[in-house]
Amino acid sequence: MKRITLLALSLWAAHAGAQAMSRGEYVARAGDCMACHTAADGAPLAGGLKFATPLGDIYSTNITPDNTHGIGSYSYDEFARAMREGIAKDGHHLYPAMPYPSYAKMSDDDLRALYDYLMNEVKPQATANRESDIPWPLSIRWPLGIWNSLFVDDTPFTPRADKSAAWNRGAYLVQGPGHCGACHTPRGVGMQEKAFDERDEQFLAGEELNGWYAPSLRGLKMSEADLAVLLRDGRSKHAALSGPMDEVVTNSTQYLTDDDNRAIAAYLLSLQGSEPVKRDASKVAKAEMENGHRLYARYCATCHASNGEGAEYAVPALKDNLTVNADNPLTLLRVVLEGGKTAVTQNHLPYSMPGYGWALSDQDAADVTNYIRGSFGNHAAPVTPAQVKDAREQQHNE
Repeated sequence: MKRITLLALSLWAAHAGAQAMSRGEYVARAGDCMACHTAADGAPLAGGLKFATPLGDIYSTNITPDNTHGIGSYSYDEFARAMREGIAKDGHHLYPAMPYPSYAKMSDDDLRALYDYLMNEVKPQATANRESDIPWPLSIRWPLGIWNSLFVDDTPFTPRADKSAAWNRGAYLVQGPGHCGACHTPRGVGMQEKAFDERDEQFLAGEELNGWYAPSLRGLKMSEADLAVLLRDGRSKHAALSGPMDEVVTNSTQYLTDDDNRAIAAYLLSLQGSEPVKRDASKVAKAEMENGHRLYARYCATCHASNGEGAEYAVPALKDNLTVNADNPLTLLRVVLEGGKTAVTQNHLPYSMPGYGWALSDQDAADVTNYIRGSFGNHAAPVTPAQVKDAREQQHNE
C-alpha cells in the first residue's frame, strides 16, 4: 500500500509539473531532450547515454548550464548554430546522432524559449562529457562538414497554404522538434535520412536502427482520436506502443497538449503508404503453423485472446497491429523474446508482457510469430529462425 501511495503521489506531482511547464520546458519535452541527454544512472540532461553507430559508440553530451562541462557559456547564437547546423561553440562538428537536420526546421521563438529554459530552469551538473569509442582516424570530425553539405536540408519549416492550421502544426512537430524521421525514415549509404518531409514517399517509411525496427508511419489504419490517445498514453483502445517508443511517450508526447497530439495524428494520417510485403503461405509448413497455434494457445491467448482481439485499453489487439504487420519483424521478435511494457504516464500505470525467449527455441519463436502474422486477418510475410537468432543477438549487443 505504501508503494502504491508513493507512486500515486509521484504521478500527481508529474501531472502538476506538466501543467506548470514554461514554454521552454514544453519545447524540450516536444524535442524529447530528456530521453537522449540523460543516462540511466545520471542527473537530468547531464549526458552520458550511449548510442551505437557503425563506426563505434558515442555518448550524449551534458546540456545543463554548467560552464565547464555543459552549455553554460553558450550565447544564444552559438546555441542556435549547434541546434541547426550541428556545430559546437568551439567549432567542432557534432555527430548527427544529434538530430540537428530536424531541429533546423524549428522556429526562432521555440529555439529561444528552449535556450532560456536550459539556461535558467535546469540545474547545472558538473558532469564531464565522455569521449566517443570511435577509433582514430574515423573519429576525425571535419568530414562531417562535407556530410552536412551533401545530406542535410536546413530549409526552415514553411506552412503549406493548402493545408489546415492543425495539419501544419502537426507537420512542424513531426518534422522539427519531434524529429520522428530520425528513427522512422530509411537511411542511405551515408547513414543520412533519405527524406525530410511528406513530399518524398520515403519520409517516415520505416527503418531499422539500434537493434529495433521503427515501422512505417505511412498509411496508418486508425482514427485521429485513437492515434492522439496512443501518443498521450502509450496505449489506446486496441493498440499499444512497444520498444523505444514507450520512452518517447514517457519523456515527451504525454506532456503535449491534446491539440498538439491531435495535430500530429492529423498529419501522420494524411501520409499515404505503400502496400506491405504480402505473405507467401507456401513458405510456412503446415506443421510449423500448427506448432505456432499450440504455442500461441499456451503463451499468448490468455491475454491476447484466442481471436487476437486482446483487451480494450489494456492488451493490444493483434489484427492490423502495426508492429505485428511490419515488413521488418525485428521489433515484434524482440517483444516475443524479451517482453515489453507500456509507457509510464501521468494517467496510467504501465502494463508489462513477459518475454518467452527462455522457453522458445529459434524455430518455436519463428512458428508462433508466423502464426500471429498469418492469423486474425493479418497477411504479413513469414519470418525465419535465422531472424529470431539475429533478434536475440541484438538484445545481447545492447
